[in-house]
Amino acid sequence: MDRRDMLTLLGAGAVGWSALAGREARAQHPHHHDKAHGDCLAACTKCAEVCNETFHYCLCHLKDGHKEHARAAALTNDCQDFCDLAADLLARESDMMGHACSACAEVCRACAAECKEHDDPQTRECYEACAACEQACRAMAAHMKDHQHHAE
Repeated sequence: MDRRDMLTLLGAGAVGWSALAGREARAQHPHHHDKAHGDCLAACTKCAEVCNETFHYCLCHLKDGHKEHARAAALTNDCQDFCDLAADLLARESDMMGHACSACAEVCRACAAECKEHDDPQTRECYEACAACEQACRAMAAHMKDHQHHAE
């Protein structure tokens, strides 16, 4: 591994650790909202955590020359970011949380489809977390639409 690869891996690790600290704080956020809101926040938080783990798992495989993990690495990294954004907006009850949940559902769908293609416990766990998050985000987006909680 050359210096650039090492710096990339170290940087990705630092980003992952800082994201974990934010998720832990969100998970302890008192829920003053309905079941759809709480379920979606929990699903986004869990999915972001699993996507982070799977991203690092895929990076290790890429480092070992397994290029078939490249798309999964990219999607899990993106999916983690979308889940983090949706969870942050849900936690602060932003008027934009319905939009974030709609986008998060689409990214989770793509990530789940990619992870389903790999046959190992880590990507299977990611598939399951993404599928659950997609479902929760779609329910939350529909709930938001029903309750007219969007910025105009």
